[in-house]
Amino acid sequence: RIPYPVFHSFTHPGKHAACLYPAVVMHQRHITPLYQFVYRVFYVLVDVDRLDELHARYRFFSRNRFNLLSLHARDHGDGRGLRIWAERILKAGGMNLHGGRIRLLAMPRVLGMAFNPISLWYCDDCKGAPRAVIAEVNNTFGEKHSYLLASGAEPFSYEQVYEKDKVFHVSPFLPVAGQYQFRLTPPGARLACGIFERRDGEKVVDATLTAQALELTDGAMLKQVLRLPWQMLKVVLGIHWEALKIWLRGGRFHPAPTPPQEMS
Repeated sequence: RIPYPVFHSFTHPGKHAACLYPAVVMHQRHITPLYQFVYRVFYVLVDVDRLDELHARYRFFSRNRFNLLSLHARDHGDGRGLRIWAERILKAGGMNLHGGRIRLLAMPRVLGMAFNPISLWYCDDCKGAPRAVIAEVNNTFGEKHSYLLASGAEPFSYEQVYEKDKVFHVSPFLPVAGQYQFRLTPPGARLACGIFERRDGEKVVDATLTAQALELTDGAMLKQVLRLPWQMLKVVLGIHWEALKIWLRGGRFHPAPTPPQEMS
């Protein structure tokens, strides 16, 4: 069991335009060569329609500009518009939010640098009911793919396990085969996401993220950066370091196939 970070969090982040989520991430490989590693990062959760408000309010946060922390449209979706892209994905899945709220959980750029292994888009309808979550996955080859977690016309349930076929190359030491099981909690005072890779009913890799919300302030942003400077570099180097250890232990290398063109 991976613990939540311990902070003096605030209780109702859903009422705010944004909040911070200091997080603990765990990866555990269940097939040989075995490994497990844990690291700390921090995310921001933002209402995609209120980014201009955040840009104007905070000294250390910007939209599409260099700052201590920033979110750039080109880092997410198709790079042209956050809501436009998310609504296109939802429409392809037979859903219309009718103007409902879309919140993006992502690692921000820190001093202009960022890498998001996974970003989560929480999509609610105009009545505030959850309808879908988009899991946007990036690999270290500069490719990305999105998995739409939804039940079509049915309401989205955080109690449900959402299963998706693995169609996107992430690790060079795992084939593009098997299934993912996504288990999520709503983004409240605490947040959790688990992605469990299975193949022929056997465990392959577990990845979990647990986080606790903090109010977004200039002081809180500065404190997180001082605690975890260059988090993008830390994540990328950590991924490659673990990959090297797997290779040295005899892990089989799988070349990257052509990525899928459409969301799953």
